Amino acid sequence: MELKIFNSLTKQKQIVKPIDNTVNYYFCGPTVYWFQHIGNMRAFFVMDSIRRAVKYLGYKINHAMNITDVGHMTSDEDSGEDKMEVAAKREHRSPEEIAKYYWDICYQDMKDLNIETPEHICPATAVIDDIIKFIQDIIDNGYGYITKNGVYFDTSKYADYGKLGGMNQNEKKFGARIEVDDEKKNPADFVLWVIAKDNHIQKWDSPWGVGYPGWHIECSTIGNKFLGEHIDLHGGGIEHKTVHHENEIAQNFAKCGHQVVDIWFHLEHLMFDGGKMSKSKGAIYTLSSLKEKGYSPMDLRLFYLSAHYSKPQNFTFDALNSAKDSYSNLKKLLLRHKQGKNKIEKSKLETYEQKFAEYVADDVNAPLTLSVMWDALKNNPESADIYNLILKFDKFLGLRLDEVKEEKISIPDEIIKIAEERKRARINKDYKTSDLLRDEISLLGYTIVDKPNNEYEIQKS
Repeated sequence: MELKIFNSLTKQKQIVKPIDNTVNYYFCGPTVYWFQHIGNMRAFFVMDSIRRAVKYLGYKINHAMNITDVGHMTSDEDSGEDKMEVAAKREHRSPEEIAKYYWDICYQDMKDLNIETPEHICPATAVIDDIIKFIQDIIDNGYGYITKNGVYFDTSKYADYGKLGGMNQNEKKFGARIEVDDEKKNPADFVLWVIAKDNHIQKWDSPWGVGYPGWHIECSTIGNKFLGEHIDLHGGGIEHKTVHHENEIAQNFAKCGHQVVDIWFHLEHLMFDGGKMSKSKGAIYTLSSLKEKGYSPMDLRLFYLSAHYSKPQNFTFDALNSAKDSYSNLKKLLLRHKQGKNKIEKSKLETYEQKFAEYVADDVNAPLTLSVMWDALKNNPESADIYNLILKFDKFLGLRLDEVKEEKISIPDEIIKIAEERKRARINKDYKTSDLLRDEISLLGYTIVDKPNNEYEIQKS
């Protein structure tokens, strides 16, 4: 089945057409100067969902992700201080120590959320020589120029600059968004290499002076290094669309002479109290803080699955509680099917599989895949066939359902005593007493499930 993704550049769904059945996939990674909040983690969940969709539909994958550990200014538009420098000063540690500390936490959060590891994860500082070579190619091809402050990309040389974000060249020229440099040719020109001030911590030799790379050039370089000159899918947050990804397109064309990325896709923000979850607003929840409140990573993953990646998702604790309850019910239903002896018609199972795959293939519609899963679980007799079907679905969903096991609960003697008394009442057809004892058990935090022949099962409520 063919995978279709909404292309932000053409503004329509487009079939992914990989060479030799291998999808070259790039996704913008974290800037590792601080903790990644659950809005950031939604981005990596989406990255993982697209990856899982590719594999679920039978393609191979070659996936690269950067780690930004230099060159990302406090404004995404190339102004302000380098975020790594700010963090180093704040915490009195080296940028290398800052990067390792926050990347290790981010990576563990990704593992906890069952986010698969890309084939290539590369820090910007590991490819400085490649970045310098990439910039030199841009200059040699007539798209870059040198000033006293560094190297800039000449946006006037690339006719399609602004197309991704929906702005033409003239509109871009009015958007003077970079620190004043009287040698800049155009207001929209963006930095490729920054000449460092004497007190700047991270800096390297280059043909244009001692300095450091801009943020945008690292993704083009890392994508080129690991994926080559053809990338099937490139994704990231919606905030990257008008600046970072716009600049990547221009850089790639300047080096390679053709469009490198086939499909660009963008995910919307996680909202909190009606606004984007962001560090600057103080509206931050991390995976660790949610775990401290009693939520599991899979509760959060099920919450993420309930919204399409292209739509804003509103975070509330009511919504997370609902996901937590749903995940608990999901595990209970799954275990019942695991022990089930009924057989399900092959044609019915195939219909579920077909519908699930269609939703995966149609722009990775996770909420509708969940509807198929619940339909199969709730509307069939208990059957190991359904259990095995859901485990197959979970290769896309990523909810670790193959790890779900029956929880052994130690039932207090007091509860067992009441349950036995209730059993005797039922045998004697004293249903009034039976109901009263059932309610007493419920008040003590347990549920009694009646079985044939007056047998029963006690569960923790």
